[in-house]
Amino acid sequence: MSSTEPRRTALDALHRALGATMTDFAGWDMPLRYGSERDEHNAVRTRAGLFDLSHMGEIAVTGPQAAALLDHALVGNIGSVKPGRARYTMICREDGGILDDLIVYRLGDTEYLVVANASNAQVVLDALRERAAGFDAEVRDDRDAYALLAVQGPESPAILRSLTDADLDGLKYYAGLPGTVAGVPALIARTGYTGEDGFELFVKPEHAVELWQALTKAGEGAGLVPCGLSCRDTLRLEAGMPLYGNELSTSLTPFDAGLGRVVKFEKEGDFVGRAALAEAAERAASEPPRVLVGLVAEGRRIPRSGYAVVAGGEVIGEVTSGAPSPTLGKPIAMAYVDAAHAAPGTEGVGVDIRGSHEPYEVVALPFYKRQK
Repeated sequence: MSSTEPRRTALDALHRALGATMTDFAGWDMPLRYGSERDEHNAVRTRAGLFDLSHMGEIAVTGPQAAALLDHALVGNIGSVKPGRARYTMICREDGGILDDLIVYRLGDTEYLVVANASNAQVVLDALRERAAGFDAEVRDDRDAYALLAVQGPESPAILRSLTDADLDGLKYYAGLPGTVAGVPALIARTGYTGEDGFELFVKPEHAVELWQALTKAGEGAGLVPCGLSCRDTLRLEAGMPLYGNELSTSLTPFDAGLGRVVKFEKEGDFVGRAALAEAAERAASEPPRVLVGLVAEGRRIPRSGYAVVAGGEVIGEVTSGAPSPTLGKPIAMAYVDAAHAAPGTEGVGVDIRGSHEPYEVVALPFYKRQK
């Protein structure tokens, strides 16, 4: 097999049998959609959707100094995460640029699971291995050890409850617990990237197909549908969640991205990027960088990543993500704009769509928030 051949998940044959439109995503052959991406999106908002996320990059960090290594390597206070809980964090370069945003699960006293974006998994793995020098801890590439399924949407707790005796009610947001789902051993997590309640199920690849089929059967009466990457993108966009390569990159610090809260200067010891991030924090406080805002179209034309945001004939920012919003019924975008134009309701802002300045309303993120 040539190295340019995309990798396939354990569910590949099943996706094809379901008639999925496949696409190369970060070196993986992944389902883009099964039918209508709008229908898939609406199913997650109103009922439930089933996703294959096996392209995500799992990295195990274990050993007596696993917590100390992660506190040094990442910007968050990982040592303070209790077993069974998870934390959203980032790994930055020495200059403060974001290498990736991550979710770290603490599985035990000396055992952590770091989940990286597919496109950055190797970069994160290499960085963690390099930063592990001098620590009594092991960094292990566990990408082949897991398949990852997610069931998202308001019906997801009921669907999953019918297949497991794990304490789902006690499983908080940003937590994970070992359990059995449809007879399959799984790490059951509750993080999500859609703006809805839902669960992620980390299982051995050889159990992925039977688990997918069991979830599909359990969800039949609840309107569960298989969902591809396309609706995952519109769901996370409506929920105002950043995507690496769009809202996050090595040219931005967490403070530039409005996510300075993930940087924990109060933790003990030095961490990679601390000095540069301290400067970035000061800079952001005195002269705000461009601010990540929401834009809602007044017309029908779709803004795309890289399009200029304009006001008074001047370029004041750039679109990072844009798509039609099935929930709002209008095109929406996330964009970095100059602080002077970042307040919700700012007048006279447009997006340059092929030379035409289309009017947009500046709104606070997220576009959509579920009713608790």
